[in-house]
Amino acid sequence: MRILTILLVVAVTIFNLSCQKEKADQESASTAMEAGHKVMVEEVIQTSSYTYLKVSEMDKSYWIAVGKSKIEKGMTLYYERGLEMKNFESKDLERTFDTILFVDQFSDKPITVSEMQVVADVHSQNRSIAKEEISVTPPADGITIGKLYSDRQSYSDQTVIVSGKVTKFNPGIMGRNWVHIQDGSESDGKFDLTVTTDQSVTVGDVVTFSGEIALDKDFGAGYTYEVIMENAKILN
Repeated sequence: MRILTILLVVAVTIFNLSCQKEKADQESASTAMEAGHKVMVEEVIQTSSYTYLKVSEMDKSYWIAVGKSKIEKGMTLYYERGLEMKNFESKDLERTFDTILFVDQFSDKPITVSEMQVVADVHSQNRSIAKEEISVTPPADGITIGKLYSDRQSYSDQTVIVSGKVTKFNPGIMGRNWVHIQDGSESDGKFDLTVTTDQSVTVGDVVTFSGEIALDKDFGAGYTYEVIMENAKILN
């Protein structure tokens, strides 16, 4: 009789633990589906580079900006996070927003936690970038990318000149174009330089940039860079 009682207690305990685990799994799945922001589009303004959206979330209305997209009033959108800009002046609209969020990634479907991590990884400096087998001669008055990384502290806040092959080009993000270049050199495994500019390039071009070097730059929204060249101008 005593053994039967013990077995009954064990069975009840296992059943309760199983129910608790199932409930936890359901709550976890629900959290994943509800990750990020869910907004309703109240107003749409199209410009040459951006789509400005007045959205509502819960009982709050605010403005966000995304890359030019076909979005209509009444749509439901999902996004994880954005870069907040205060007193942002849109020259296209001749209007200043008290505050606006620049959202790089959004969807018309719920975003899960795993998808949010993918978005962060895409824009993280730690993402995997393949090194190309190229050799670009540095400009006479410039430096190589390898030299920039190896001696980066001495170049902080300095204007330098670097040549490289364009391996990636993302236009119109947060009001600037984002360029990745390589010249074949490297330092401690670092061979790719991110450049921001208001000028356009084509993947495969070999270009020479002059720009200011910033270290450990964090733009928010997943944009973090150990070394970055900003406000660059093309010299060739």
